[in-house]
Amino acid sequence: MKFRPLYDRVLVKRIEAETKTAAGLIIPDTAKEKPTEGEVVAVGSGRRNDDGTLGEMSLKAGDRIIFGKYTGDEVKLDGEEHIILREEDVLAVVQRG
Repeated sequence: MKFRPLYDRVLVKRIEAETKTAAGLIIPDTAKEKPTEGEVVAVGSGRRNDDGTLGEMSLKAGDRIIFGKYTGDEVKLDGEEHIILREEDVLAVVQRG
């Protein structure tokens, strides 16, 4: 299924948190919190500025991001859970390496 968010919204797939601590302890499912890290799957066209021009999005598909714990709307696409966020709800882009 193709999916394109509107305006300044992004579609994000959560990246599952580690099930072990650094010391090797296994975290039970009941103690896990929803991850706040994800991968951008699709990006909207951008927000309209006051003068009518289209503002460019700073995110792109494939970016790994960190977002707020209680932000966005959860949707299920092709049996997988995703979140739709506004670009302003993204806290950081994670760059590895």
